[in-house]
Amino acid sequence: MRATLVLFRGEERLLAWPLRGGRVALGRADTCDLVIPDEAVSRIHCVLTERAGRWSLQDNSRHGTTVNETPVVGQVDLREADVIGVCGYTLRFSQASPAPRTSTQTRRASPAVRVLGSWRGPAVEGVALVAESGPAEGQRWVLTRRRQGVGGPGSRVEVPDPRMAPNHFFLVLVRGRPLIEPGDGITLLDGERLWDPTPLYPDDRVRAGDTVLRIERALDDHIPEATWFGELVGESALSRRLFGTLKILAGCEYPVLIQGEPGTGKEEAARGLHTEGPRADGPFVPLNCGALPEALIESELFGHEKGAFTGASSRRDGAFLQAAGGTLFLDEIGEMPLLAQGKLLRVLQTGEVRRVSGDTVLYPDVRVIAATNRDLAAEVQAGRFRRDLLFRINALEVRLPSLRERPEDIPVIARALCARMDGGVRLSGGAIEALRAYSFPDNVRELRNVLVRARVFGGPTITRRHITFSGGVGEVGTPTDPEAAERRLLVEALERHGGNRSATARELGIPRSTLLYRMGRYGLMG
Repeated sequence: MRATLVLFRGEERLLAWPLRGGRVALGRADTCDLVIPDEAVSRIHCVLTERAGRWSLQDNSRHGTTVNETPVVGQVDLREADVIGVCGYTLRFSQASPAPRTSTQTRRASPAVRVLGSWRGPAVEGVALVAESGPAEGQRWVLTRRRQGVGGPGSRVEVPDPRMAPNHFFLVLVRGRPLIEPGDGITLLDGERLWDPTPLYPDDRVRAGDTVLRIERALDDHIPEATWFGELVGESALSRRLFGTLKILAGCEYPVLIQGEPGTGKEEAARGLHTEGPRADGPFVPLNCGALPEALIESELFGHEKGAFTGASSRRDGAFLQAAGGTLFLDEIGEMPLLAQGKLLRVLQTGEVRRVSGDTVLYPDVRVIAATNRDLAAEVQAGRFRRDLLFRINALEVRLPSLRERPEDIPVIARALCARMDGGVRLSGGAIEALRAYSFPDNVRELRNVLVRARVFGGPTITRRHITFSGGVGEVGTPTDPEAAERRLLVEALERHGGNRSATARELGIPRSTLLYRMGRYGLMG
């Protein structure tokens, strides 16, 4: 039998939660499998893990977790009828079949809906109900209301099955997650009678009357528009829709994969997803996967204990632990070696982080955002990227367009970059025309370098004659070596500010973390 948790608040039975194998997280973060929206509950309060059919629990909270009223220290094994205490809530663990309930089913909103529904925030995903077999086979209904009855005539979702009663059962959406609630008919969930409000997984089957139904995800077609997101700006139709999409993605905590050419602003987009979202008060930790020596990747990701290898003179937290409570940005993830991809996949699957040479298993609460300029689907076909890892990191995917695709944004972006430079910079009409006439193969990064170079040579007012694309003032050409030019600009800016990195970042109009990343990339950290 599948193990089950039954959630109570005091004596009030709220819902039954069937447990899947592997790892199940409980807490108030919407990335948890079971969300308990109470400020006393930690973001990831405790974690249940199944191995070889046996379940254990590890506390990961600030206020503690109990099993049978005994505080959990480390990890404890769970047994039949154990009672887990979480900040005023209790959860009864069972691996036996639930006892039948004889109480009359009612149409009132269940306590579980009220409890879980008090958790605020946008739902990114919608839900669709699909008839797999029976009289309505092939029909699909997109569920847009918070609570809807499903069944015969008079139901919000009418299914043409004469054996289904009106409001045969109810579907409730809590932050885009579906729960099924008993109604006026007999409903079977994976072959068992439904008695309590119960969450639905995408592969669950519901039988009502002669119809078998399942749940699938349905993205909302309505995307709001915006003219900015974080440090990104733009007024083209392409940019407005992109920024509206990013604002939606910022409100959730699912993994995001950002794709785009070099210089399109992938780190800025990732930082915006962090600062515009619920983790804004937590750390933002960028990690360039392509710049890490293969021998140190595991240490950089997970940390190490003292003496783990030559040079490990003290314990060190890796990127996952540094980003606890915040966001981990994995830049250039397509450059990660296959061996490291396997280690990363395990963490994303289990949530478990263990320092190199360490014995303690930790469960940092981290949102992962990845970025790449590679076609990862092609990399999978070529055997250079793991298919299962791709599925893990691209739960939500967004592509940043190049400047060539939105030339009307060049003046807007250029003025925003100039406004961030020390003292402010003004662009003449001729300078704007020269910028718009160029294709910018290196995208916004190249545009920023062009403006910094013009600011150095032209002062606070940049005219057409100060604009250069290949080293010759006023010449519109093709850059010969953009990386060499970028390195030279960094060196010159650092020299002007006596090595002050914060002042240099302000002049260049980039975050300090981006400056440090580029200094490391060009060997300027010494």
